[in-house]
Amino acid sequence: MARLPRLAVPGEVHCVSLRGNNGQPVFLDSIDREQSLAVLQAQASREQMLVHAYALTESSIHLLLTPPTQEALTRFMQGVGRSYVRAFNQRHGRSGTLWEGRYRSTVLQASGYLLDAMALLDSLPVLKHEASVPQESRWTSYAHYTGARAEKWLTPHARVWALGNTPFAREAAYAEWVARQCGSRNQRALLEQLHKGWALGDPAFLAALAQATGRRVTKDRPGRPRRISVPN
Repeated sequence: MARLPRLAVPGEVHCVSLRGNNGQPVFLDSIDREQSLAVLQAQASREQMLVHAYALTESSIHLLLTPPTQEALTRFMQGVGRSYVRAFNQRHGRSGTLWEGRYRSTVLQASGYLLDAMALLDSLPVLKHEASVPQESRWTSYAHYTGARAEKWLTPHARVWALGNTPFAREAAYAEWVARQCGSRNQRALLEQLHKGWALGDPAFLAALAQATGRRVTKDRPGRPRRISVPN
């Protein structure tokens, strides 16, 4: 059966990921991770991509972003993938592929899923046993949204601004949100839905998305996905 084309809807939030081939590490040290962040920033600037959150785990890159055009998402992800592999291979004296294949992508309804998805990305090092608490990892957007670090290339979504009237209030509210969600059953199920690439949203959102894109956008009934184990 032919694969459905990936959803790419301008102005909507997308969760995208690149994974190491056969689950292999794509980052061997902090220099690799710094290089990937430099690549992400350069490609985001080139494509005018709004990047809301990120997570770099040992074997994957995960992003929440809003593309300005349908074509920008593909160009951005291809640019990130190729540029990072080139730098990684040159630094480590290797050749060949690094990624498992196509990047994964799904569209989500910001009003119902944006904060959950952000908390998921910022909790991935914990879920993957690379940290004991979200604040231990240097390689997510958690520090930016809790006031410990400023990353100018990130664009907070309107849902983040609505968390409080001051920076301190927003940072405290977001830290509390992540703490409540970290390791939850809903969070693990959300990760699996994102892994499969189906859109997430309420019935009205999904119906409008299907009409706009002319394709099926979900497999299961709308609503919160079922619990399932965390994929690599």
